[in-house]
Amino acid sequence: MAKRIVTAIDVGTTKVATIVASVKAKDNIEILGVGVAPSTGLHKGIVVNMDQAKQSIATSVREAQRISGMHIDSVYVGVTGRHITSVNNRGVVAIPRDDRLVRPQDLKRVLSAARGVPVPEGKQVLHAIPRSYALDGQEMVKQPVGMHGSRLDVETHIITASITSIQNLVKCIRSIGIDVEDLVLEPLASAEAVLTPEERETGVIMADIGGGTTDIAVFKSGSIYHTGVIPVAGYQVTSDLSIGLGLPFEIAEKMKKKYSSVAPELEIEETAQVGIENGHSASQRRLCQIISSRMEELLQLIITEMPTSDYRSLAPCGLVLTGGTSNLPGLTELAEALLRMPVRIGRPLSTGIYGISDILSDPAYATTLGLVLWQVEGKKGSEISLKRHGIRGAIANLFRRLFGA
Repeated sequence: MAKRIVTAIDVGTTKVATIVASVKAKDNIEILGVGVAPSTGLHKGIVVNMDQAKQSIATSVREAQRISGMHIDSVYVGVTGRHITSVNNRGVVAIPRDDRLVRPQDLKRVLSAARGVPVPEGKQVLHAIPRSYALDGQEMVKQPVGMHGSRLDVETHIITASITSIQNLVKCIRSIGIDVEDLVLEPLASAEAVLTPEERETGVIMADIGGGTTDIAVFKSGSIYHTGVIPVAGYQVTSDLSIGLGLPFEIAEKMKKKYSSVAPELEIEETAQVGIENGHSASQRRLCQIISSRMEELLQLIITEMPTSDYRSLAPCGLVLTGGTSNLPGLTELAEALLRMPVRIGRPLSTGIYGISDILSDPAYATTLGLVLWQVEGKKGSEISLKRHGIRGAIANLFRRLFGA
């Protein structure tokens, strides 16, 4: 593989992160530059102030360009938000030829049939991901091309998104002179960075706890089984602290980062006080109790999001927590005690990736690194952007037609 440059942007509620990477091979990826800027103008994955969002994105991109020495002209972008919905749908076609040989065009036909779900007004299919095929009733066929049969089925995971929400995000990025090469649902990207092949095959729940949303991806038998977005995450923890302790939001955020733990009864004395340099102080035990209560609620919401009540059988490998809020001390122990299943923190699996070491072990960068890996693996992107190589042709025209950008 000839060396190529790939770029990804994670536009979150609390930060915008841009990564520039040099790819020599799938197991030889160098992180050349990272740009991180405070996120303004976004809330729970949605653009709420175009000018502020543009400024945050531009600041992040400039920093990544400065550090890497590379000019960024196109990017992969992560998509999240409460507007995301998903469903598993089945498509069926007949193999009409005498030889009953399954050909590539049959895969296109059956996938087209599976995509034929009613899409609500204002929504568009973001991803249509084949989970598994069946041939004449034989389930769990991974690659049917070249096999023989008279009936081909496909189970497909279909993800839809709000056209308006995507329009505004794309327009923000295009307005600073950067093309959107592709769009990827953020939990799919995060999973690329933190899950092992064994976990995907056996069954695992991944929860990316960011600033504004918690993104869910469930894998089973090597394929995506369920995705979802919960509008509760680190921002709500800080808000609880601000209200519960009577502190300004910015001070509550500092206290959360500096003193937090979700196991106060084990680690903190009753009278322990914590303070910030401007004179604000609070009971550390009370602070941690507030955080623990919110995280218990979030863990219950993650389980409620599951497509079946028997979540332990669905995910024998347990729960993988990633994202910036997963850095809370004691969270693994709290989750294991509450859910009675294996839990680990999903740090990026950095095998074959090197460069700026700070981000390679930080769950806060799982999505951005996952977007890089998505490109490197050559995985099919969104249904909206179609083909990567046509960004200045067909894709650009499609974006203009859909988004007026």
